[in-house]
Amino acid sequence: MIYEGTSGMGEGAPTTTRVREVLNRAGRVVIAEGSPAVADSADVARIVVSGAEIADLAQLLAVVEGGAGDWCLCDGRPTIMVYDVKGGLIACWTLHHQSALRGIGDCDADLQDGPALTEWLAERGLTRSRKVQAGLAAQEAEEERRRLRWLQAAPSGLRDAATEVSIPPGRDLEAWSRRLKDARTRLTTIAQDECPEVIERIRVLLAWAGISAREPTSGMKWYDMAVQQMLLAEDPELIIAALATGSPSPVQLDGATQLFCSFEWTAAQGTDLPEPLRSMLIEHIEADGTDPMRSRMSHGYYGAERTA
Repeated sequence: MIYEGTSGMGEGAPTTTRVREVLNRAGRVVIAEGSPAVADSADVARIVVSGAEIADLAQLLAVVEGGAGDWCLCDGRPTIMVYDVKGGLIACWTLHHQSALRGIGDCDADLQDGPALTEWLAERGLTRSRKVQAGLAAQEAEEERRRLRWLQAAPSGLRDAATEVSIPPGRDLEAWSRRLKDARTRLTTIAQDECPEVIERIRVLLAWAGISAREPTSGMKWYDMAVQQMLLAEDPELIIAALATGSPSPVQLDGATQLFCSFEWTAAQGTDLPEPLRSMLIEHIEADGTDPMRSRMSHGYYGAERTA
């Protein structure tokens, strides 16, 4: 079994110079498609790099000086094993998300040109990185489309503050968390200023929350949670009243199904809802609900299942 980090781990910040110093001593470099745990398995695709191509690889493995300051939690692949001229293993590195190198210092280091390395590997028959990159690009594009749908659904007076809330996380999660907290506070303040009448504000927020209830991707995003937290901060009796008076729109009912099945709501208010709201929500879900909505209903989020 090959263990990651044969050379470089815990020896100061990653630098391109350190990468090149190791590769200058190399007699050959073996790049295997798998993680370090399986890199030496016979069924794992691999290439052997030698001669002038080692210098080409050194150029492609140039990193952002000083590293990223932290570690990715995945195993990493492909695995890059560097052997000296006598055949001894002198370094074992891994790529993470095809954009960062591990094993040359005390943290991961972003590549200066990850796509160039991906194409270089694909030209030599190691195509997994290219496929992963294509998949990640498609996923990121859909995530961005979802974020924009959420922003487009925001009440006009809240859109600028909502944009701040929806900014994706960066590498510095602590700094992002602080910014998100401040942005949520601003969003809440503006919502109260723009819509001071509580019942109307609740209806507006329920309609906004309803957008995420029908998203095809699972789970709520941090920006969805911002709207839910604003609803949870309102008086529960007024939320019930906002739905019980007038005729709630389908999207408001979607938002209600999302809210009433949340852990925060059920922990504080229980799972039973008053009639006729309970029956109205059940009818809405049965007629036009998503599979996740029906699943939550069947597990009793709206009290005992309705009997015929």
